[in-house]
Amino acid sequence: MLQKSILTFCLSTLLMVCLSAQEKVYRAKISTNLGDMIIKLHNDTPNHRDNFIKYANNGWFDGTLFHRVLPFFMAQGGDPNSVGATPEKALGSDRCDKLDNEIRRHYFHKKGAIASARLPDSVNPTKQSSACQFFVVQGYKLTDAQLDGMETENFKFSDIARAYYKTVGGSPHLDMNYTIFGEVVEGLEVIDLICAMRTGGKVKDRPNTDVIMHSVTMLKD
Repeated sequence: MLQKSILTFCLSTLLMVCLSAQEKVYRAKISTNLGDMIIKLHNDTPNHRDNFIKYANNGWFDGTLFHRVLPFFMAQGGDPNSVGATPEKALGSDRCDKLDNEIRRHYFHKKGAIASARLPDSVNPTKQSSACQFFVVQGYKLTDAQLDGMETENFKFSDIARAYYKTVGGSPHLDMNYTIFGEVVEGLEVIDLICAMRTGGKVKDRPNTDVIMHSVTMLKD
């Protein structure tokens, strides 16, 4: 009986240890006037993950615009100056804090990937991220021949990345240049709607009708 009790205790303890070791899943809802996107944040980009959670919880993103939209490429938002911005106001100048990059080889710019915006290499050689501006990838489907042409001696696409780029699409030329810290897991059609918005008004690449992030909220498990 004593041995059975000890075995039961050990199994219970092992189960609790295993459960506590499981990584918490962090999800957020980006609510726009074109619909909602549910995103999952990556735990192995912890600084970017925690930064996004902080900004979501303090309401930073609420009312900001997807101010830069390029069809078959991506939609960028999060600029605090975009809240209530008039049509002629230039947006996207990055005055936010910076984060050291957390670029991971196993993440790639498939459709729905969420990455931090950043300044170009000429002024940002370490590829530091903007703490507030991010973009959602739309991209397009590519062929093996197109992907072959993007590879170099030091960079090859994984078979998984190729499968996504050929069937789902994305923007592979961005790989290993931006920190991808999450991905859309529900509402992927919303990025298609955003990228289909007409642009070309008073500010280049800004939708003629504002695409507003009404709110970004963290979801409970």
